[in-house]
Amino acid sequence: MIYLDNSATTFPKPPSVRKAMIDAVTQYGANPGRSGHSMSIRASEEIFKCRSRAAKFFGANSPENVVFTLNCTHAINIVLKGLLHKGDHVVVSDIEHNAVVRPLYALSECGISYTVVRVSINDSDETLASFRSALRDNTKLVVCNHVSNVWGIRLPIERITAMCHQYGIEVLVDASQSAGVLPINMTDIGIDYLCLPGHKGLYSPMGVGMLITAEGEKLGTLIEGGTGSNSAVLEQPTIMPDRFESGTQNLPAISGLRAGIEFVDAITPEKIHAHEIKLLSNLYDRLQENKRVKLYTPRPNNKISGGVLSFNIKDTDSETVADYLNTRYGIAVRAGLHCAPLAHQHFGTETQGAVRVSPSYFTTVREITTLSQAINSYK
Repeated sequence: MIYLDNSATTFPKPPSVRKAMIDAVTQYGANPGRSGHSMSIRASEEIFKCRSRAAKFFGANSPENVVFTLNCTHAINIVLKGLLHKGDHVVVSDIEHNAVVRPLYALSECGISYTVVRVSINDSDETLASFRSALRDNTKLVVCNHVSNVWGIRLPIERITAMCHQYGIEVLVDASQSAGVLPINMTDIGIDYLCLPGHKGLYSPMGVGMLITAEGEKLGTLIEGGTGSNSAVLEQPTIMPDRFESGTQNLPAISGLRAGIEFVDAITPEKIHAHEIKLLSNLYDRLQENKRVKLYTPRPNNKISGGVLSFNIKDTDSETVADYLNTRYGIAVRAGLHCAPLAHQHFGTETQGAVRVSPSYFTTVREITTLSQAINSYK
């Protein structure tokens, strides 16, 4: 199979990630932080090692600022439901994932309002003006993804964050499509809440994500329970990261995440991004020659694009095209609405959906050539 659905989850995983998971199960598979014996201590050390790696990789002030979650959606929900209260207002972009929009919709029934602003794919000044015009006296949070999971559009998060902080407004960045692919230093940028998955650009297994923040102690909790700390006290701990890590952690996945971060760090996000953009630019040029193919965004480049390219063929349903590529050529892409209906409304594709191509570090030029030939053979 030619696997081009890496925006959903990267495949294959590096050998080092697979080995780290096996080691976690076979060598130090005890419950971390719950016992004093040597194997439990070794498990705790592995988790702290990953926490430290992540803090350094993303420019966090301390390893304790790194909270392990189930995934990015879990991390986003912790912030939205732990920070916002009745009367608060939130601003989001019109290319957000349902991981953001659905929690906000649910919170709107509790007296929390939100405004959706339009993103310009060619003009960051215009995008910034859209966000600024939506701010209100009661705006408490601005939420934006770093890279659209449908269109690969990159938002100017550095400028958005700087503008918001001028008004005393915090910023949550959804780095689902950028973590591991684009360099992110959250301290330099000023990101208050960085939410990300492990299983995409960090090449970890599924089942682990991260919330990285120095503001965690002021957030309410989604769940409470055993943390291995302050066990005699009934109140949930306020210290980070214990406040948000009730219950036994997913040690094999966290160990795989540590190895994934090390893998990406060794190559560098800059090189991975350049590789993906080179492949997508090649594909874009080939598809642009086909009069039946509809492209919605400018030619991918290193400054304005993430590693995602979506297209359609005439008025054909995107699911039909994806099934054709899969059954006839063994090419895996994703079609439909990609859990991001707002992003499809932006380009008017909410009925047809779109066919999404997302390479990884392991994708080759030959595979992209095969894909373009398969698309051009579609009748």
